[in-house]
Parts: sequence; structure tokens; C-alpha cells
Amino acid sequence: MPRKLRKSRKLRGSRTCGYGRVGQHRKTSQKGERKAGRHKHLWTYVLRYEPDYWGKKGFRSVQSLQRKTNVINVGELGMLAEKLEEQNQLEQKEGKTLLDLKKLGYTKLLGTGKVTKPMLVKISAHSSSAAKKIEGAGGQILTESGEAVKS
Repeated sequence: MPRKLRKSRKLRGSRTCGYGRVGQHRKTSQKGERKAGRHKHLWTYVLRYEPDYWGKKGFRSVQSLQRKTNVINVGELGMLAEKLEEQNQLEQKEGKTLLDLKKLGYTKLLGTGKVTKPMLVKISAHSSSAAKKIEGAGGQILTESGEAVKS
């Protein structure tokens, strides 16, 4: 409920509005949450309470920013083959399923999961555990030139 005689209304015409000496209430007028002085007289405040005030820290390698690896696990190959078979994009070679993972946008094959079918997998990079699992199921990993990789 509005009051008729709040402090600002009551003290209209007085020089200091109840704050005593003229300059006592000057610092807190309309500046609000301004962050002036952070590199001058408020430097110790920044060091203690806002250590990340000045932004980025550390070093970022340019190579890590440029290199993007799209990874797929051995356990996902079965589902991927089924999906491609439904879309009639799956190739057969020597009675085995041929998956060209590089054409599908993958750069590395990792060894998590199980392989159930013998497959020929074409990829530029793979882990040793992925190679063992694919060869254990009766398949092979092919390099970019189409040659089989022996592990």
C-alpha cells in the first residue's frame, strides 16, 4: 500500500535528505551493478572473489581443434548393417557383408561390444581389440586401398 509520507517525499526540499553531510550518499546513487575499478582499486576483490573474471585460461592446441574423429564401436556394426540392408545400400562381397565406414563418415573403429556376423569393414583407423573381434567372427578389416589388414 502506498504511503503518503515515505522518506523521499517527507524530505523534499532538504539539502541532504537525512544523510547528514552533503557527500555521504553520493557513491550509491544510480550506478547499480557497474563493474568499474576491477583493474584498479577493486583489484584485490577480483583476486579473492572473482578469479575467472578476466575470461579464458590455459592453452588450446590448434591440432586438437582441427582434428575431428567420428568413432564407432564394433557392437554397433550389426545394427548399422541391418539399417543399410533396409535401405538397400548394403554390399555383399565374398559372401560377407561389406561395410565402408569411411563412406558413411566414420574415421575410427573401436572394440567395445560383440560381433555376431562375419563382415568386411573398410576404415582408415582401428584399435587392435576391434581387429581381433572382427577376425574372431570370421571377418576382415580392409584399408583404404582395399587390402586386408593382419593383426
